[in-house]
Parts: sequence; structure tokens; C-alpha cells
Amino acid sequence: MWFLILVILVVGGIVAWRMRAPLLAKILGQPQSRIDRQLNRRKR
Repeated sequence: MWFLILVILVVGGIVAWRMRAPLLAKILGQPQSRIDRQLNRRKR
């Protein structure tokens, strides 16, 4: 049972990381293009 919960948490974390720009845009109420620019700018 604990293993199943752990797997769900890990998969949920990976999905949230992959979809972080749309999720942040929805939470912050800002355009997704602005969030994308901010995330891509920090990769230097």
C-alpha cells in the first residue's frame, strides 16, 4: 500500500514538473507565455 502511494506521489511530481508553466500560469493568473519566458531565462 505504501509503495502505491509513493509511486503516485512520484508520478504526480513528474507530471507537475513537466506541466509547470501551464500550472503556474493558472495559479498566478498570468499569461503562459510570460511564465515560459521567466522559466527559460533562468537556465543560463
